[in-house]
Amino acid sequence: MTRADLTPVILTYNEEPNLARTLAALQWAKRIVIVDSGSSDGTETVAKAHPNVDWRRRPFDRHGAQWAYAIQGTGIESPWVLALDADMVVPAGFVEEFEGAFNRIDYAGGVVSFVYRSMGRDLRGSLYPPDLRVVRPQNVRVFQDGHTQRFHADGHLYWFRCRIAHDDRKPLDRWVQDQLRYSSLEAGKLMSSHPRPGLKSKVRRLGLMPLLGGIAAYLRAGGPLKGKAALEYAYERLTFETLLAMRVLRQEAATPPALIDPEVARHQKCAK
Repeated sequence: MTRADLTPVILTYNEEPNLARTLAALQWAKRIVIVDSGSSDGTETVAKAHPNVDWRRRPFDRHGAQWAYAIQGTGIESPWVLALDADMVVPAGFVEEFEGAFNRIDYAGGVVSFVYRSMGRDLRGSLYPPDLRVVRPQNVRVFQDGHTQRFHADGHLYWFRCRIAHDDRKPLDRWVQDQLRYSSLEAGKLMSSHPRPGLKSKVRRLGLMPLLGGIAAYLRAGGPLKGKAALEYAYERLTFETLLAMRVLRQEAATPPALIDPEVARHQKCAK
C-alpha cells in the first residue's frame, strides 16, 4: 500500500485564503477530489492551478450529504480516502505513517488528531477532538451531527501519531458568519437530543459553557506560554459557545409553558 492508494477529498466554499497551503502539501497525491458549494472568490482558480485536482461542484444542502457525494459519488477508485477540510495541512510524516504502520494490519479506518494553529503558531493543545478521517469509500457511513458530519466504519481503527494541522486564516467577518450558521445547527441538535444528555450537553443547556469553555481553551492551548495565539483561540471558542448559549436560552424562553389543568389550577392556593 502506497500513497497512490490514498485519495484526498476536500469540501470548499470561498476558501481562497486557505486552499493554496492545503494543496501545496498534497503534491504527492495522484488525484485530489474537491467538491465546491458555489464559491464566489478565487477558490476555483487556486484549485485548478494544481494538475492533480479533480474539480466538482454541487449545491450545498447538508455537510453529511455533501461528504457522502464527495466520497462515494465522484468515481474514486483508490482503496482509501483522506477526508480533509480546506484549512487542514497534511505533513509529510503523515503520509509516511500511512505507508508504514497503518498498513501492517487490515484496519477499518484511521483516526486523525490535529494540531491547531492560531496566528501562525502551533498551540500546545486544543478542544478540537480526534476524528475518523481515513476511510474506505465503499464502507464508510456518513452522518450529520449538528453543524458538522461524522464518519463511521465498522472494525478496528488505527490512531495516527502524526497530527494534521488545522490552520484557518479566513477573514474575521467570514469566520463570524460561519459561527452564526454553525451555532444555529448545533442548537437544533442540542434541543432535540436524547432526554438524558451527556455532561457537555447539560452544561450547554444551562448556558454555562462560554464561561468554562473559554478558560479551558486558553489553558489547553498553552496559556501564557503561547501568548496572543492562545488568547485568540480562547476567544474563538468563547464566541461560538456564547452564540450557542444565547440561541438555546432564547429558544427555551420562547417555548410555551405546559398547560395546567383548569380543575387543578382552581384548587391551587395563591402564594402569599
